[in-house]
Amino acid sequence: MSELTPIEDPILRLTTACGPARSIDPAEVAKYLVPEPPDAWRRQLSAVRRAACRLSEAGAIDILRKGKPVPVAEARGVIRLRIRAAEDV
Repeated sequence: MSELTPIEDPILRLTTACGPARSIDPAEVAKYLVPEPPDAWRRQLSAVRRAACRLSEAGAIDILRKGKPVPVAEARGVIRLRIRAAEDV
């Protein structure tokens, strides 16, 4: 994978820290990027979702809906992010 963007890097770090058995909310990444003021992270949420789609297409993470991996085209509404398990790569 090429050099990571400032948004892709924390997505990978946070999902890796959780492991393939757990997932994170994209809002966790946005809050990590913009911790203050309290609601400022919301402006980053779309960028986090776009970065997650790029990482999913590259095979680094899974995007989950209702606990199941979905293709990027179906990544709408409530999603979660999970590092892809080694056997899935």
